[in-house]
Amino acid sequence: MVDHVFADLSLAALYDSLNPWRPGDDFYLGLLREAGAVLDIGCGTGQLLRRARAEGHRGRLTGLDPAAAMLVQARRARPDVEWVLGDVRVRRWRAEFDLVVMTGHAFQELVADEEIRVCLRAARAALKDGGRFVFETRNPEARAWERWTPDRVLRATAADGTPVRVWHEVQGGGPRGDRVHFTETYAGPGWPGPRVNHGVLRFLDAGRLEGFLAEAGLAVADQYGDWDLSALTPGSPEIITVARKA
Repeated sequence: MVDHVFADLSLAALYDSLNPWRPGDDFYLGLLREAGAVLDIGCGTGQLLRRARAEGHRGRLTGLDPAAAMLVQARRARPDVEWVLGDVRVRRWRAEFDLVVMTGHAFQELVADEEIRVCLRAARAALKDGGRFVFETRNPEARAWERWTPDRVLRATAADGTPVRVWHEVQGGGPRGDRVHFTETYAGPGWPGPRVNHGVLRFLDAGRLEGFLAEAGLAVADQYGDWDLSALTPGSPEIITVARKA
């Protein structure tokens, strides 16, 4: 769900098994196929860029992530992709990419207004004329956090064969404004104790998103409610946004 805990190298190795390829990845891969130069902000282990390169993408593929352990996994799999450690506050590009993406609901980890503004300005600056910035957030109307309960357990196997269980739990009984505080717990037999990550995600509606985009000089070109490209409705699970330079 979030990448903070994956600063731990042993847990970073679990990321791909806990986050298998999904319809959203197919959507983004289709965009990558049409783009010569791509920047993936918050790329994690780089599943998307790795798949694009593996199927023959010959253009520039750049993945940016602040977690060194995640990029260790990425580099092991595809050293022929440009993997960059850091975030948009310190790593910046000017008119170099046809496509900039943020996948896996990474945009929701931008909790403060200024974090969102900095990211959007950086994404716009990185785009060539005519380029697109594409990302998704969970639609707050769908109230996804209500399904983040300890009884919904994910399972994976660590590199040493240890079975690992993962579950989430919302803190404080629910959202605080448009922010949801939660824990993500990892447990395995023989471990001294569970490893717990405390996270916060921000749930912005389409109107607020459009306001931030406009402030950064980006305009909504398309918006979808799910990966089948259906129209955004109050009950849609996602807000998938395709933006261009205004």
